[in-house]
Amino acid sequence: MFKVRPLLSALVNHTLTLKTNGGLYKLCCMMTEVSKDEHTAKLMKRANEENEDSAEVVQAAKRIKAEGEITEDEKKYPKKKVVLLLAYSGKGYYGMQRNPGTSQFRTIEDDLVAALVKSGCIPENHGDDMKKMSFQRCARTDKGVSAAGQVVSLKVRLIENIPEKINQHLPPQIRVLGLKRVTQGFNSKNNCDARTYSYMLPTVAFSPKDYDTANIAAFRLGPETLQRVNRLFALYKGTHNFHNFTSQKAPNDPSARRYITEMSCGEPFIRNNSEFAVITVRGQSFMLHQIRKMIGLVIAVIKGYAKEVVIERTWGQEKVDVPKAPGLGLVLERVHFDRYNKRFGGDGLHERLEWDREEEAIKTFKEAHIYPTIVETECQEGSMVSWMSTLPIHDFEATASVTQDNKDQKQDNAEEGNDSD
Repeated sequence: MFKVRPLLSALVNHTLTLKTNGGLYKLCCMMTEVSKDEHTAKLMKRANEENEDSAEVVQAAKRIKAEGEITEDEKKYPKKKVVLLLAYSGKGYYGMQRNPGTSQFRTIEDDLVAALVKSGCIPENHGDDMKKMSFQRCARTDKGVSAAGQVVSLKVRLIENIPEKINQHLPPQIRVLGLKRVTQGFNSKNNCDARTYSYMLPTVAFSPKDYDTANIAAFRLGPETLQRVNRLFALYKGTHNFHNFTSQKAPNDPSARRYITEMSCGEPFIRNNSEFAVITVRGQSFMLHQIRKMIGLVIAVIKGYAKEVVIERTWGQEKVDVPKAPGLGLVLERVHFDRYNKRFGGDGLHERLEWDREEEAIKTFKEAHIYPTIVETECQEGSMVSWMSTLPIHDFEATASVTQDNKDQKQDNAEEGNDSD
């Protein structure tokens, strides 16, 4: 009787233990299943991450490969800053400077950039954005204006025979005549100290206003008239306020003050049975239409449409009606880098920006493409004679009329962007 209780107690305890162990077993099973699910999720996540990593690795490998190819290409042909000496006939072109989005108005730079890409001197994407090659021209030129000594600075791949390869993709009326290495910070516009232009015109432009222009070939410029022409051109020398010789410049605008160091007309010569002469002008920089108006005003004085005092009056505050000579005969002859040459020309690393060795090539180009175009176009179209017929409508005694000024302004705005510096 006394032994029954311990047995019952032991039996109860055993039963409780089994229940407890069963519960623990179930709990353990449940925990195991959760662990398996978590483990599976982790494996799937890791697999996805590994796939993403693999994709990134592939893309990185492609980038490294591409960069490696670019690096190898740049090692073979490193990009360096150079200047190119350009000569071109401006007939048929809307000036020097490229105007993105206006493909119907072809410029010299349009053809030049295309040739740079085709020759392999610059990457193709640099042709769409000229800033990528640090492109800068020394002087912008108007529609129809030519150049014998234009200089542009840019970064190019240093492939062999660069001028020859570029010229293979240029029309005959545009030529690269020279190349020189320059400092990395060189800018052809900002480093330019002065620019020299020439203007070729028929001497009949200096004939009296009652001269019969139907007989152009018979006219000859006398020495006395030539002396007077040069005396008038000499008045432009020095620093003056040229606000009347351009557009959109107020009399008090400091940028209208320009420094002229030389201006004269050379001895006349015969071309195609007609007499021509060349005017040379050198200045620090020039504004839109400035040179053409300087020449136009002197012609008006020589022909008797205006008095000599009008030249000095144009430098005052009032607005003067100044005629603008045709653009046909204007040529950018040379650009000057005196300060650069003094600082870097003798350092043993850089060449002086002078083109003595290219002088013969420059002369040959002018004789083949620039002078014949000017003479033939003048003889065929008579742009100077046609322009001279408009001189009587200008009023040189009074302040320029609003009507005439607005008319000139509309024409200037149409040509804005292709101006001479």
